[in-house]
Amino acid sequence: MAGPLSHIRVLDLSRVLAGPWAGQTLADLGAEVVKVERPGLGDDTRGWGPPFLSDREGQPTSDAAYFLAANRGKKSVTIDFTRPDGQELVRRLAAGCDIVLENFKVGGLAKYHLDYPSIREINPGVIYCSITGFGQTGPYRNRAGYDFLIQGMGGLMSVTGEPDELPGGGPVKTGVAIVDIFTGMYAATAVLAALANRERTGEGEYIDLALLDVQVATLANQATNYLVSGNSPVRLGNAHPNIVPYQALATSDGHIILAVGNDAQFSRFCIVAEHPELAEDERFRTNADRVCHREELISIVTEILKQRTRAEWIATLEEAGVPCGPINTIAEVFANPQVKSRGMRIDVPHKGAGPIPLVGSPMKFSRSPLIDRLPPPQLGEHNDEVLTGMLGLAGDELARLRIAGII
Repeated sequence: MAGPLSHIRVLDLSRVLAGPWAGQTLADLGAEVVKVERPGLGDDTRGWGPPFLSDREGQPTSDAAYFLAANRGKKSVTIDFTRPDGQELVRRLAAGCDIVLENFKVGGLAKYHLDYPSIREINPGVIYCSITGFGQTGPYRNRAGYDFLIQGMGGLMSVTGEPDELPGGGPVKTGVAIVDIFTGMYAATAVLAALANRERTGEGEYIDLALLDVQVATLANQATNYLVSGNSPVRLGNAHPNIVPYQALATSDGHIILAVGNDAQFSRFCIVAEHPELAEDERFRTNADRVCHREELISIVTEILKQRTRAEWIATLEEAGVPCGPINTIAEVFANPQVKSRGMRIDVPHKGAGPIPLVGSPMKFSRSPLIDRLPPPQLGEHNDEVLTGMLGLAGDELARLRIAGII
């Protein structure tokens, strides 16, 4: 069965992570995604290794695992659009696409006549999404933006990590480039909304997405905690600012996550812990009470948890309906029976390496199941297919463009 976006074609002019993540999401949903890359070089992330993908003989290729993470399901064409012939090819491709994704600096594509006004002239219904660090407007619009930088500027690192006064305290970034990922997801959401609006009005759309805006938006409850109280949240390590107990805690042989989300769960935890009196203690009776008396309660709970092993606590708490779990390595994640049953590892055929392992899509549809059709492409793998199929270029023209270094 075809995916829900099998009627949609995307031109992906982006590179690195935020834009490619949006393109990959659309590809997961069935869209035909054509990724334009620099001849001979490609997306920067092809070289962001090790580790690199190995070929059938076990030798490393030129494609890093990082590139594989954000480019499954796409077709790669190589076009040098700094030159007029290359610009014309990209414009012709854009004329046949529903969506264009790009993450160049503000105004960076205008000199190549590949910006939104230029593309709209030849494709009035196009949905054109620009992703930048700071957006198309404002005093920072011309600055370059990177995930790590934005995590700091956007407040995330002020609430991530242990407090300054504790050993190892200080600001910490997340373990993945979460701002880029969220920006890619917001971009995919925005272009899908624009598609729905185009079906109703027939009109295209320009979408301006900024990493800093996304970081501010995804501060979520931490942002509204500040806006409501006037107090800036601080780093609490693995603790939660609004829920207690909700953090990593030590048992006799390792750590578990204890995620008590309501008063009933806390009462059940106290019963399993053989301290039912804690649930009736006026300091801990409600979540608001527990937040106000966080240090006292965590000190008590820490001593209780040290009396049993990690496995014992997880077994008894799960049976009682108290949310908890281990802190897994990534190897343990992919060995987990739930992760396996949900198909979160997929193996897809790759032209240069044979079957390769990738992460599957988390989106599960009842009537339009997602089909993992294409692996991350080799650089320029689909030049002939796309330029002949979409643009009708003949063999001699393709040969001329190759000799000239355009493709």
